[in-house]
Amino acid sequence: MEPVFYVMAILGCGDFKEQCQQARIEPVRYQSAAQCQAAMAQVLPRHTDLSYPTIAATCQRRGEQMARNDAKPRHR
Repeated sequence: MEPVFYVMAILGCGDFKEQCQQARIEPVRYQSAAQCQAAMAQVLPRHTDLSYPTIAATCQRRGEQMARNDAKPRHR
C-alpha cells in the first residue's frame, strides 16, 4: 500500500480566481498539507508561462490510506 502524500496542483484561473482549471502538477511530493502550502510562494512564480489571467495552487492528497475499523465484532 502506498503512503499518503501531497502534491501541488497549479491552476489557471479567470479573473478573481473564477473558473479555475488544473494546468499542471508539481513533481515534488510533500509529507503534509502544511509543507505543501508553505512551498506555494516559491513554486507559483515558476508557472507564469501559463496563459491565464490568474495562476493559483492547491494541495491535493494522493496515495492510499487504510480505513480504520475500531468497532468490536458483535456476538450473537
